[in-house]
Amino acid sequence: MKSIKTAIAEVKFKDRPKNLTKEFQVYGCYLAESLDDTKHYSLYIKLAKQLDRNLLEEALNYTKGYYSAKSKAKVFMWRLGQLKNQK
Repeated sequence: MKSIKTAIAEVKFKDRPKNLTKEFQVYGCYLAESLDDTKHYSLYIKLAKQLDRNLLEEALNYTKGYYSAKSKAKVFMWRLGQLKNQK
């Protein structure tokens, strides 16, 4: 059995917001962590609140398939912009 100290030390994202009460907040954190852009939690929470979930999912799926990206966040934003212009 692990001690509390080691369990807390193993938490992957220590700077994650603590008071997540709405579904869009949790989804915004999921986006930020999926894109390895944990410095900008608030940006992804705002996107999850304001934009259609289908657009976000499509951009995220495109980004996950783009293996050679140096910054997945940039690819995500680029694809999201393209999708918004198409609609």
